[in-house]
Amino acid sequence: MKQITKYLLVLPLFFLLLFSCKMGKNYTRPEITSPDNFIFSYGDTTYNEALKWWDIFNDPVLDTLIKKALSNNKDLLAAAQNVEAVRLQMAIQKAELWPQFNYSATAGRGNFQGLKLPETSNNFSGVAQASWEIDFWGKLRRMNESAKAQYLASEYGLNALRLSLISTVATTYFQVMEFKTRTIIAEQTYAIRDSSYLIISQRFEAGIIPAIDLNHARIQRAIAAQAIPLYKRGTAQSENLLAVLIGENPKKMDLTGNLDSYSEIPAIPPGLPSDLLERRPDIMQAEQELIAQNAMIGAAQAARLPSLSLTGMLGLASDDLSTLTSGDPAWSVSGSLLGPIFNWGKNTNRVKAERARTEAAVYNYENTILQAFREVEDALISIETLKEEEVAIREHVEAAMEAAILSGDRYDKGIASYIEFLESQRQAFEAQMFQTGNKQDLLEAYIKLYQALGGGWQ
Repeated sequence: MKQITKYLLVLPLFFLLLFSCKMGKNYTRPEITSPDNFIFSYGDTTYNEALKWWDIFNDPVLDTLIKKALSNNKDLLAAAQNVEAVRLQMAIQKAELWPQFNYSATAGRGNFQGLKLPETSNNFSGVAQASWEIDFWGKLRRMNESAKAQYLASEYGLNALRLSLISTVATTYFQVMEFKTRTIIAEQTYAIRDSSYLIISQRFEAGIIPAIDLNHARIQRAIAAQAIPLYKRGTAQSENLLAVLIGENPKKMDLTGNLDSYSEIPAIPPGLPSDLLERRPDIMQAEQELIAQNAMIGAAQAARLPSLSLTGMLGLASDDLSTLTSGDPAWSVSGSLLGPIFNWGKNTNRVKAERARTEAAVYNYENTILQAFREVEDALISIETLKEEEVAIREHVEAAMEAAILSGDRYDKGIASYIEFLESQRQAFEAQMFQTGNKQDLLEAYIKLYQALGGGWQ
């Protein structure tokens, strides 16, 4: 027994000395050429990646909706479970590095044990077994490295989904407000045009104005009436989407905010382009996928070389159950070597295939970074130009509203035609709609900027 124990302890320690060998190249991050600064960023570029970016809107209702979404969104919960499954798969792969211990017990009776015996006999045994594939070439360690990277990639993927969810909730929240504001403008315009239509009808019946003026009044009233259900539908559908995003059944949301309350939004310093490599979860996910694929090259290379396994068995055997524990123990220690000789290039092509997949992962990683730079630049220029539009649209609304009032007075005095009066009303209506759309677009641009910068996902 002492000699058996000696072998069982010495042999694994001997092979552990050979564990340093590992096929394949260790991962090194590809060289990325990033610009020194973003094109459309100015002044201070200090960025706080831990900031909850939705706090800049100072809206407790939005805060509550985002918290509910992070806790209850079904897609996010499902993704979290998938991440847990990948974590457990990593633990399974890690266990392959260590010896596997099993036991077996048998009981039988008969006259055949490989060949026919002259008499019937009993057979009882209880055996403990240990087996260990020595990871001489690092195949199992490379596979473990790949599994760990896949787990980290799934974690970063979950963070990217969180960031996307937060952005979608905020965008949908502002869309609800946009549609509500448009509905209010349409209702107010309809009320004005309906009142105007009643006056025009009376004038037509009195023979003061021609039928064409009455028809134009009907057209403009119908246009405003048509806009009301359109924006009510948009409001309801956006509220339904918002409810699902926070994990609830579609319902009417009691949201009393309006876009005018977000007139002053602080400037967002975008940081440096190189910071995105460590901040955007989708970039970090792409890099972990590259690390996982790089490790698979080493695993494929190791599969071309011999594998060495140790097997040990220690147990008891007897032809009588009562004497099973009284006899000498049965034991064996063995090693096996298995390696490929000729397999029609299968293992060689497997290595080439893993290298090709790794090259594809490199391109995917680089493209993810390029897209990240583009998204930040797009968001920055959107904010800059939308602010410029906002100034022009505000002037447009003020002029259009004043023109509508003046043209109404001119028409009442018989100075202007009714067509001129209707055209002024139409321009005022469209200007107000443009202003509402611009406000929502600006808020959405801020959301896209913080999403592009990778902020808040921690």
